[in-house]
Amino acid sequence: MKNKMEEIDELIKDTLSKEEAQFYDQLDEQNVFEMMRGLFVTRNRWFIVLVNIVNLAGFALFIFCLVRFFQAETTKDIIMWTSGGFLGLMITGMLKLFMWLQMDKNAILRELKRLELQVSSLAGKMSQ
Repeated sequence: MKNKMEEIDELIKDTLSKEEAQFYDQLDEQNVFEMMRGLFVTRNRWFIVLVNIVNLAGFALFIFCLVRFFQAETTKDIIMWTSGGFLGLMITGMLKLFMWLQMDKNAILRELKRLELQVSSLAGKMSQ
């Protein structure tokens, strides 16, 4: 399967101009760290930074509540600190899910751009 994909990529690159081929190479697969870095180069990077700050605050809330949970002496305090800890974990979990969905959205957009480039290349070949 890998060889067929490489052959298809080579055929596509052969039909593209130099600028289009460079653009096509930029749309290649990314690893997780490149995908996370890609979140900070969009128009909404201020929002991603804000989400990360809130995410850290939620995790800090969880750690604080965990420490206080082990120091609690009454049942009421245990229930209160457990509830706060769950709130911190939910905040952290939901914001992590949001970030993963944004990374998935960017990957899908990148694949759509590759597909558009392939279609335009094919249309250019057919019109000649």
